[in-house]
Amino acid sequence: MMAAEYYVFTGRDGDVVPRDVTHVRIDKSLKVIPRRAFYCRRNIIEVVFDVGVETVEEYAFLGCRSLRRVIMPGVKVVSANAFFGCEALTAVECDELEIIGECTFSRCESLRSINLPSVKIVKHYAFNYGKALTDVKFGNKLERIERRAFIDCRSLRRITIPLKDGMITRDDIFEGCENLEHVDLVGGIHETVAALQLEEWKNDLNEEIDSINQILPTARAGGDLYNDVGEKAIVIRTWIRAVLRKIIHYKAQHHRLLADAATTLEFVSLPKDIVIENVLPFLELPHV
Repeated sequence: MMAAEYYVFTGRDGDVVPRDVTHVRIDKSLKVIPRRAFYCRRNIIEVVFDVGVETVEEYAFLGCRSLRRVIMPGVKVVSANAFFGCEALTAVECDELEIIGECTFSRCESLRSINLPSVKIVKHYAFNYGKALTDVKFGNKLERIERRAFIDCRSLRRITIPLKDGMITRDDIFEGCENLEHVDLVGGIHETVAALQLEEWKNDLNEEIDSINQILPTARAGGDLYNDVGEKAIVIRTWIRAVLRKIIHYKAQHHRLLADAATTLEFVSLPKDIVIENVLPFLELPHV
C-alpha cells in the first residue's frame, strides 16, 4: 500500500487548499492556523501540525466531515467553532492545549474520548451534541468549565477532573448527560489521604471521595423540559466543596496531633549518646 501524500500548508497569501486533498501537514513556519483555512474541505482525513503551531483560529476546520485524526502537539489555543461539525473525528492529540473555545468540538459525533492534560479553560458549548463521547480526562491545570460545555453528550459516562472549587461554573454544564455516572480525581488528593495520621480520618475522607459515584447515577440529567438543566453539575460542585472541607479539617487535626507529639518529645529524657533524626516525617502533607 502506498503511503499517503501530504499537502504541505504554508498559510502564505494565495495558499488555497485544493478540495481533493486528504492528508495535510502544517509547515513549520506557521504559528497560527488562519480563520477558515480548511473550511468545508470535505475530503481531508488527517492533519499533522508542526510543534511550533500555537493557535487555531475560528472556523479553521469547520465542516471537514471526513476528518478523522488531528495531531497538534504544540497548540495552546483552539478558537471558536474550529472543528465544528467534524463528524468523523475520532482522534485528537493535543497535550499542550490550554484553551478550548466555544463550540470548538461541537457536533463531533464520532469522538469517543479525549485526553486534555494541560487544558485550563473550556468555553461554552465546547463539546455539545458529542453523541459518542464517553470519557473526558482533564489534568490538574483545569480552572473553569463554562455553560453547557457538554450539553446533550448523552453517552458521556466518566470525567476526570482536579479537586478545585469554582471550576464548575454553571448548573447546565452537563445538561442532558443522562449516563454520566463516574468522576475520577487527578492530582495529589490520594497521597494527601494516605499521609494522614489516623486510619479513622483516612476512611472518612475516602468514603466522602467515593460518594460521588453513588450519588451521580441517580441525579437527574435534565434537558427534557425548557430550562431543565438537571442536577449533575450541581451534585459534582457540592461534592467538591464537601471533600475540600474535610481535607481542611483533617489537615488541621493532623498538624495539631503532630504539634502535641513534638511537645511531648521535649519532656522525654534520653541518654546523651542517642540522637533522634526525622522525628516528624509527616509534618508537611502532600498538596492536593
